[in-house]
Amino acid sequence: MHHDLEVIASGEVAVAATELFAGLITTTVAAKGTCTLALSGGHTPWDVFGRLAGRDLPWEACTIYQVDERVAPDGDPDRNLTHLEAAFGGLGAKVMAMDVTNPDLSAAARHYATALPEAFDVVHLGLGADGHTASLVPGDDVLDVTGTLVAPTTAPYQGHRRLTLTYPALARARQLVWLVTGATKQDALAALL
Repeated sequence: MHHDLEVIASGEVAVAATELFAGLITTTVAAKGTCTLALSGGHTPWDVFGRLAGRDLPWEACTIYQVDERVAPDGDPDRNLTHLEAAFGGLGAKVMAMDVTNPDLSAAARHYATALPEAFDVVHLGLGADGHTASLVPGDDVLDVTGTLVAPTTAPYQGHRRLTLTYPALARARQLVWLVTGATKQDALAALL
């Protein structure tokens, strides 16, 4: 597998990431007619998503999946879906929401797994200072899940249980794009590399 590491000045990350995602969407739709994206939450990508939404891209050919989601009510500012809908709602892209309002999170995970593509064209991941990506948090039993593509976390993290794509689902990506910003993440990034 080929890896590229690009270090970008903090003020230029959103612009560079927007260009990267726009290019991946455009070339993927041109090559196969559709593009499946799995997008993570967190503060780093919100600016990127807003900029990307302002671009003239073939949104009607795109399906956006969630990499992970916090268990919180619809519209809650902690929900990744709230930010995805704010950015991409009304553009023609189909946003596939994780049903974290379902009291049976295992059933919700199984249902979401049935809607996933055979392979994602692009998966966006972030990295926490503690080394977590998606909601694959150090110490949670979800790290050991290999028999399903989506699973609930076993313990709350930063106040919320979550649904997350598992390692097998992330491994189905044709292209992984990590956006990692901030000095607090240097140790986690060094360990990842």
